[in-house]
Amino acid sequence: MTRNKRVGAVAAVALTAAALFLIFLFRPARLVLCSADTGRVYRTWDAYDGMTFSVEFVHSVNKSPVCDIFEVRDRQIWAVATRYSAFGAGVQTEIEEGQTLSYDEDGAMVVSGFDLSFPKLSYIVGTVSDHILSIQGEEISLRELCGKNAAVVFEVR
Repeated sequence: MTRNKRVGAVAAVALTAAALFLIFLFRPARLVLCSADTGRVYRTWDAYDGMTFSVEFVHSVNKSPVCDIFEVRDRQIWAVATRYSAFGAGVQTEIEEGQTLSYDEDGAMVVSGFDLSFPKLSYIVGTVSDHILSIQGEEISLRELCGKNAAVVFEVR
């Protein structure tokens, strides 16, 4: 092989490697909902900074609705707010530094100002009442999608 052919081959390999690296580096992030036990992927969504989603359920102890609200930032899931209508065991009863308590149009309490991120966010889908995922204008029954008592994980990949 002549010197020019070797230089050309090396350049072609380098350009291919650089292109693959850039594709990997800039590929869109995905919010993935999967089984915590098997890793089976139930659904994925395009994930971008500022994307929000929520999970609503009836609290197993105080029997009132709770809605956890999250935002994707820097390829992580951040807690934004939690909304609930009744105090009781298992829900926040004190406002911590940096957090605020407000009331929505229905009179539910909304605690916001969390500084908490999750590389993986875990839930166990309800057996008595469902967990409802609200994302990109869609409401999804996690019981129908994943099954009762399923251990599920949200993560940005």
